[in-house]
Amino acid sequence: MIVEKHKIENFIRALERLLATNFQRKIDADIIMLHAPKHELSIILYLPTAMGRLAQQSPRTVHIDYDQIISDSDKLCGRLAALFGNGQVVYARKTVVARIDKRVSISFLEEHHLQAAIPGKYRYGLFHEGQLVSIAIFSGGRRMRDQHEKYRSFELIRFCHKTNFRIVGGLSKLLQAFIKDFRPDDIMTYVDRDWSHDSNLATLGFKEVGTAGPQRYAVANGIRRPVESHSSSGELPVAIAGCYYVENSGSTKLLLRL
Repeated sequence: MIVEKHKIENFIRALERLLATNFQRKIDADIIMLHAPKHELSIILYLPTAMGRLAQQSPRTVHIDYDQIISDSDKLCGRLAALFGNGQVVYARKTVVARIDKRVSISFLEEHHLQAAIPGKYRYGLFHEGQLVSIAIFSGGRRMRDQHEKYRSFELIRFCHKTNFRIVGGLSKLLQAFIKDFRPDDIMTYVDRDWSHDSNLATLGFKEVGTAGPQRYAVANGIRRPVESHSSSGELPVAIAGCYYVENSGSTKLLLRL
């Protein structure tokens, strides 16, 4: 396939403007490594021919695939900028929390979240001056075999802010509203290791309880789909024309006991 190198360059330049930095670059045939010393940040860009993930390059390393740059460049820039203090700051105490419907949540996720939009069972949003600026999506309650009959565990499936916004204390306020309404015994979630190996959810009481291995995806026509199964040898199925495969860094499983 043809790699649109100008779009990669445009993405890098946009990030440099947002972070007010000049990246140190190291380039090989399959990977572009960007390092911003003052932010202690490394960004590794993987071209379609890259195989697997590199190890951590700095205290914070973000892994980004070519298809994400092509399809979600603005979302990527917004999320990276927010990680390092850019964007409009809103304090959660100045927001109002409310339940939102499936249509609103799906639309918000499609516009602002990097992963696929999922409706979930319960949906909460934060509104600032009438504008939806943050949402959290939860599963229904699940029984746990090793717990008593009335024990219920819920999953925080999706959480995100509006692009170019930072909602200080936003997730805490959303969690408090959900906990007040449903009184869960615990809430679990997964953190994408392509973006974070040390989750700031620890400050809210979440504890690491496990990991999930890398997920493989098939990318065709700019759309990625999970590869649910492959051969026992670990080999990927033969690619169709214009299709290639990517593999992320896996996830960290976190649990909040209540």
